[in-house]
Amino acid sequence: MALEWGWLAPQAPVALEDRGVFLRADRGCVVLLLHGLTGAPTELAYLAYHLRHRGGHAVHCPRLVNHGQPLGVLARTTWRELLASARAAFLEARAEARARGAPLVVGGLSLGAVLSLMLAAEFPGDVAGAICLSPTLFYDGWNVPWYRRLITLARFTPLKHFAYFREGAPFGLRDEALRGKVAEQYAGMSLRDSGEAAKLGYAHFPVRLFCEMQPLIARCRRQLPAVIAPLLLVQAVHDDMTSPRNARYIRDRVSSARRELVLLPESYHVVSADLERGAVAGHMQRFCDSLAEA
Repeated sequence: MALEWGWLAPQAPVALEDRGVFLRADRGCVVLLLHGLTGAPTELAYLAYHLRHRGGHAVHCPRLVNHGQPLGVLARTTWRELLASARAAFLEARAEARARGAPLVVGGLSLGAVLSLMLAAEFPGDVAGAICLSPTLFYDGWNVPWYRRLITLARFTPLKHFAYFREGAPFGLRDEALRGKVAEQYAGMSLRDSGEAAKLGYAHFPVRLFCEMQPLIARCRRQLPAVIAPLLLVQAVHDDMTSPRNARYIRDRVSSARRELVLLPESYHVVSADLERGAVAGHMQRFCDSLAEA
C-alpha cells in the first residue's frame, strides 16, 4: 500500500442510476447489508443473492453516500454523512420489515459492520439481529504499513487534503484469480480518473476520509454496550487489514445474549468475496433463518 500525493481540483457530483442491490421477498427476514469504505454494493452481491435465493430473505445493499462519485467528492465525505446515509437506508429497510411483519437484520463489511452496530445500538427495538463481517475498529492487520498508524496525526494538519493510499496486493483477497482481476482493474485508475468506481470500488483511499473514521469508530466503541440484538461475527484469522482482535473486542463488550464468532482460516479482509464466501453465506443464512423461525 503506497502513499501518493496530489491536489484534486473541486469536482462536482455525477448522477448515478445504480442505488445498489435490492432483492425483494415475501417471507423470511429483511436484511440490510452495508459495504465498506471506498467499496461498492457489488462486494456484497454474492451474499445478497445467496440469502435471497437459498434462504428466501429480502436483502438491501444500498450505496453509501458519495461512493461511486469522483474521488474528490468522496474525499470530502464526513463521518456524520456516512452515518446519516446508513440511517436513511435503515429506515427504508425498517419500513419494509414493518409492512411485512418481518424481522430486520442489519449487517455489513468492514466500515459497514461498524455502521450496523451503531444502528443496532440506536434502534434496539427494531433490530432482530446484527451481522459483522471483518469489523474495523483497529487497523492492525498484517499488511497495514507502519506509517498508517501515524496518519491520525494528519487529522490536525493540511496534509490530509493531499495524501492518498493506493491500494496494493493482496487487496483484501486470498483468492489469487480474483486478486489478479482487481489488480488489472485498479491499474487503469488514477487520482483524477477513478474509472468504474461505482461498480468496482476505488484504487485510492483518501487520508482525509481515513481521518473521518476516527470519531466514527470512537462513537461505535462507546455504543457497544447498547447492542442487545443477537450477533454474528465473521473474521479471517489472517485478515490483512484488521485482525481477529476486532471481532473479539466487539463480542466481549456488547450486551447481546447470543454472540457467535466465526474465524475463517483461508480468507483475508473481504470475506464476502474471498475463497470462503460460500461458508460466510451459509453462516449468515442459518443465522437469519433462526431469527425468522423465532
